[in-house]
Amino acid sequence: MTDSDSLTDHGGDGPPILLLHGLMGRGRTWSRQVGWLRRYGRVFTVDAAWHTGPIPPSTKVEPDEMATERFVDDIADVLARIGRLTGRDDPAVLIGHSMGGLHAWCTAAKHPDLVRGIVVEDMAPDFRGQTTRNWTPWFETWPDRFTSVEHAQELFGEVAGRYFYEAFDDGRLHGDLDVFISIADEWGRRDYWSAWERVEVPALVLEAGFTVTPPGQMAAMALRNVNAQHVVAPGAGHLIHDDAPEFFRGAVEAFLSALPPAPIRTSR
Repeated sequence: MTDSDSLTDHGGDGPPILLLHGLMGRGRTWSRQVGWLRRYGRVFTVDAAWHTGPIPPSTKVEPDEMATERFVDDIADVLARIGRLTGRDDPAVLIGHSMGGLHAWCTAAKHPDLVRGIVVEDMAPDFRGQTTRNWTPWFETWPDRFTSVEHAQELFGEVAGRYFYEAFDDGRLHGDLDVFISIADEWGRRDYWSAWERVEVPALVLEAGFTVTPPGQMAAMALRNVNAQHVVAPGAGHLIHDDAPEFFRGAVEAFLSALPPAPIRTSR
């Protein structure tokens, strides 16, 4: 289960909108989207498990604690916590970047009563055969601490450098690289098509022009699920919401505006 202090309520009126970050992110990397999203509901961010700070050396992280199913269970717990907080039991919109997009559609598939719509930003169901292990030499070039956002941008570029620095704790990685790599390596051993095909709520599939996903897969997601629409952000990198913020906003606002009204349910 995620820590109770990893959930942040950003306000707004209406049914919940829960923002789910990517593998190297955390909740606060959504800061530039929170303001306009409040027009469409009550906005929440959450830090996923293993993304809230260094892991004590004595802690052994078991494989099932890094599995997609664990993160899906955490999201269901978070949505229940939001219901208790708001006194309402409305289904949520899940907006997920990369890893968060995967977790969004897997949550919608497993808990259809908890979700009324999803946005998947630059994530696909099948990375089998791919691995992050060739990233290890690059990771080893990172300093123990980035002294400023500019320092991070020297290594990662303007958009990604700002994103990473926001996720970091005073310039230091907000988790354990081996755990992050293990989370991603699971995606190279299995596919998530069956979960995708069980999604019964409206879905916006947003693909970056310079996507990290296998060619054609995000377009195929819309072909294999009648509830989905596929949109490409021309010229945008993996972080569409920061690299092409106006495009991202326009696509998401159009999607949210078209959703059927959420049923009003009071928590018991």
